[in-house]
Amino acid sequence: MKNHRHDVILEIISEHPVATQETLIELLSKRGITATQATVSRDIQQLSLVKQRDENGLYRYTIPQSAVIERTLFEETVLSVDYALNTIVLKCRAGMAQGTCAAIDSVKHEGIVGTLAGDDTIFILARSEADAKKLSKKFRNELFPGR
Repeated sequence: MKNHRHDVILEIISEHPVATQETLIELLSKRGITATQATVSRDIQQLSLVKQRDENGLYRYTIPQSAVIERTLFEETVLSVDYALNTIVLKCRAGMAQGTCAAIDSVKHEGIVGTLAGDDTIFILARSEADAKKLSKKFRNELFPGR
């Protein structure tokens, strides 16, 4: 359900100049999705949406370019996600870990203390085990939606 809502939110903001959460809630409702303001607020945070001026000078929700780059690299290079205590381990295609790690760093995810990349493995040190679990789940949902 959440992944579907996230996909619809991304469609909506690419099709309409959405400046407020209320507008987003209305547009979701027109597509048959009921969501509260708190839910939409969390979705905005999880999708890393930001408000930026468009070509007309109006503020609207957009996906930051760094998040687009991270998601694309992530989908093409990461093979698996796991965590132990407060460390997340991403297994990548050979030679792709460093670029993917740099893209992850550019997004500045909350709860990440630091990252380290080798040739095909990325270690992410999270502030707590709860942060590692939450980020692992987010990364898995990006890689394997619906699972």
